[in-house]
Amino acid sequence: MPSLEDDKDRSLKLSPVDEAKSGNPAPAVGDVAPPPFTIFTMREKWYIINLAAWGSLFSPLTANVYFPAIPVMAEQFHKSTEQINLTVTVYMVFQGVTPMLFGNLADRSGRRPIFIICLVILALSCVGLALCPTDAYWLLMLLRCIQAAGSASTVALASGVMGDIITRQERGVFTGVLMFAPSVGPTLGPIIGGGLTQGLGWRSIFWFLCIASSVCAIIIALFMPETLRNLVGNGSIRPSVWYRPLIPLMPRNRDDSSQDASTIPPKRQLINPLRILVSPDVFILLFFMAVQYAIFYGVLASLSSLFSEVYPYLNQTEIGLCFIALGGGNTIGTLGMGKLLDREYSRFRAKWLSQRMQEAGTEAGDVDENDFPIERARLRLMPWCLTPFLLCTIGYGWCLQFRVHIAVPLVLQFIMGGCVSGFFNIITALTIDVFPNQGGAITACNNLFRCLLGAFMVGVFDIILNALGMGWTYVLLGLIGFAMYPLTYVVMRWGPMWRERRRQAAEK
Repeated sequence: MPSLEDDKDRSLKLSPVDEAKSGNPAPAVGDVAPPPFTIFTMREKWYIINLAAWGSLFSPLTANVYFPAIPVMAEQFHKSTEQINLTVTVYMVFQGVTPMLFGNLADRSGRRPIFIICLVILALSCVGLALCPTDAYWLLMLLRCIQAAGSASTVALASGVMGDIITRQERGVFTGVLMFAPSVGPTLGPIIGGGLTQGLGWRSIFWFLCIASSVCAIIIALFMPETLRNLVGNGSIRPSVWYRPLIPLMPRNRDDSSQDASTIPPKRQLINPLRILVSPDVFILLFFMAVQYAIFYGVLASLSSLFSEVYPYLNQTEIGLCFIALGGGNTIGTLGMGKLLDREYSRFRAKWLSQRMQEAGTEAGDVDENDFPIERARLRLMPWCLTPFLLCTIGYGWCLQFRVHIAVPLVLQFIMGGCVSGFFNIITALTIDVFPNQGGAITACNNLFRCLLGAFMVGVFDIILNALGMGWTYVLLGLIGFAMYPLTYVVMRWGPMWRERRRQAAEK
């Protein structure tokens, strides 16, 4: 896959048609080649994105590792299961709200320091939870809120890092890598939580999270460079000491004598990230994603209780292992969908450029790419991910209703996991394409929508299940998902117009 760190050399070697296919328009003869989008090499990009992905793992891991301990904690805190479940509800609420603050701060003040601060908050809250007395239920609730504040923002911060150094042509595969770590959280969380609770007690869960988040914070402080373009541009600007890694290994090709300030975008004031939602295309995309996520969370959150009822011969450890099917499909789908997104994007873009050049009789460098239908380039793959997901959701409910062999719902879970990662990657890549310099705020808004609707699903799922039964409950969820389909066509039809209006308003 072509990268942009070699733009200056490649612009002199490739023909206009080749440049069109590579996604980097060739400068006209006599023009000065523009600076590269980033000076980070491809290997350095992989290193940075992997560090960010490791940090983003703590958001889903912290949420899901807690589930197996709920019955034990209810007994030891002398509370009902419903009361302990309230700690899950408040966690999800804060998980949705706090990234609005930290994501926006990171978009203005830097990715690296906010990343470290969030991980330190998470580590300290886990110490408090591990030492929480069993007669202090209020303290458990409070510390879970603080824990969510520290862990939830890591996904938004990682997405901001990707927007800083990854181009549109590369974004599909890197989105897959970035989402790989969060996708394994729902799988690893219950397995780790169940093993630790059974072997060492529920407090060991929080000691484990404290140690893991502390190690991650130390490694980021030691090695991760600042990537925010308002501070370092394309990486050629050396930031202040606070933003430098303690062991500066990258970028290796930074030359202090040739720092390019032209790559620094205008500094933005601290704004309310909710203002992004006034853009109709962004609001529609995030709402669409949140509805599908709520359906997925309905499957995930009910797995333990429904499998205990339908397959009573399973013990708690075996039920925890059942999460592997859902998480395994999610993980494989995340990696595979990233490469597919990149390939299809490049193919669609090359075809579009070729048509424009034939119509106008010009070279690739003369084509106005503001008209490029990025919405159609991304969303045209949505039916291949969403339709199998919703059909499997409906089938999953009837499998539980008729108590078929356990292998059947597990296979359906695997397919659902792979599909949900696909449309999640599509929406994530498109929203960052639309607002590339506000990746943290975009992901924070996405997180807000998903967590609030997910919390709503947790609250009403048992009510719907008791009223309709397993089969019809999942039929209802599938039909709700299908009802959201027209929203993608609305974005493909009017998204370019809304995007152009924003561009013209920004120029004024």
